[in-house]
Amino acid sequence: MGKRRGGGIPAKGPAECPPGATARRNADIISTVEFNHTGELLATGDKGGRVVIFQREPESKNAPHSQGEYDVYSTFQSHEPEFDYLKSLEIEEKINKIKWLPQQNAAHSLLSTNDKTIKLWKITERDKRPEGYNLKDEEGKLKDLSTVTSLQGHRLLPSSVPPSLKLGSSPSGCGRGKRQRRNEEIGGAGGFNHSFKVTQQGQNQSQEAVQRRVFANGHTYHINSISVNSDCETYMSADDLRINLWHLAITDRSFNIVDIKPANMEDLTEVITASEFHPHHCNLFVYSSSKGSLRLCDMRAAALCDKHSKLFEEPEDPSNRSFFSEIISSVSDVKFSHSGRYMLTRDYLTVKVWDLNMEARPIETYQVHDYLRSKLCSLYENDCIFDKFECAWNGSDSVIMTGAYNNFFRMFDRNTKRDVTLEASRESSKPRAVLKPRRVCVGGKRRRDDISVDSLDFTKKILHTAWHPAENIIAIAATNNLYIFQDKVNSDMH
Repeated sequence: MGKRRGGGIPAKGPAECPPGATARRNADIISTVEFNHTGELLATGDKGGRVVIFQREPESKNAPHSQGEYDVYSTFQSHEPEFDYLKSLEIEEKINKIKWLPQQNAAHSLLSTNDKTIKLWKITERDKRPEGYNLKDEEGKLKDLSTVTSLQGHRLLPSSVPPSLKLGSSPSGCGRGKRQRRNEEIGGAGGFNHSFKVTQQGQNQSQEAVQRRVFANGHTYHINSISVNSDCETYMSADDLRINLWHLAITDRSFNIVDIKPANMEDLTEVITASEFHPHHCNLFVYSSSKGSLRLCDMRAAALCDKHSKLFEEPEDPSNRSFFSEIISSVSDVKFSHSGRYMLTRDYLTVKVWDLNMEARPIETYQVHDYLRSKLCSLYENDCIFDKFECAWNGSDSVIMTGAYNNFFRMFDRNTKRDVTLEASRESSKPRAVLKPRRVCVGGKRRRDDISVDSLDFTKKILHTAWHPAENIIAIAATNNLYIFQDKVNSDMH
């Protein structure tokens, strides 16, 4: 596997946190990461309801050592905290998922969702032009615009990005600077409810995020996934018990295509954990369950897909049966390969590759952190056993990636069967830093750089990862830090 260079956007805090700092830091925790279809844009969502979009630096594409450089492109508040008075339930603003729509014109569009409400956002670029004041002097002649020093009644931000949003010029990684998360820190008082602009320094354009549609009241339970269909007209959203099909142009109704809610909730044995459309066939989709099974459904067969077309389930080994078996077998993420031939799933201890033509068992199983099997009891007590790790394919479906604890992430080469453990850390975000493989030692003799399983930090976890659709550039979310790594020049990983 090729070595990786990288960089990050670390969030630096004072030694003694001022009042409210803990809440702000929790709001900064990244909850989703997603490249767009070209890889030129990268969107992150956080627990504070904010969406930050990074754009690849145009000049970095032809620079061998800085091909993975991304700078802040646009920032906006997607969701606000709400309260359901009927159920006396607070709805947090945390962004659960972001999905990009295929680009149809110069604008970019994405879907973002919290537990209950899905929103469609349009991000556009507009030429900056002065307005809201008289451009002519007393003699009626046009003023020299360079002499104008103030804008009144104007909603456009200053022409330079605030220092809190500017990224450094380090030659490696995605960006080097602190991400600020509050509307008042970036746009002044009042925020922008439906329109938010961030203007990059030295550019003659501003980026504007406009809320186009709100898809609400479609789910009783918490939304865990959204997926855009290949027909570019519909998308689906899934909660614990139901999956709904939406049309992108219609907000007041959706079609229920999966409903596993039993007549008596006491009979409930499993819940839906994730779902995704097939990348090429608009009638096919898959959803995973807390029992470790995958169900492939065909919308041509019936309007309500109560009966699946295929059931992918690995038989359990009775000798390995334990109290934790059902918990660790729950599928936390499912992804179709780019080719559409395979599916990738992640449970607590493994990642598995399934062939759509073979339902009986996965064709490949990779151990992510099997050394934790002896610590399941303590992981259950601190609730870490319920962590939901995501997984990702590379552009050619030959390498898969997923996260682990201690800010480690794992990569598996399907062709060579080699695997590597890497760490997202501040040291790795230094200019042209090369990531060194890490190794976890269970007991006995260990090498100098090995880390003991007993010294792993379970508060540092990499749940969310994304892979550039065409190149070896990856995005890693480590709590409130975003790291972007690129493969070294002439890498042997493809």
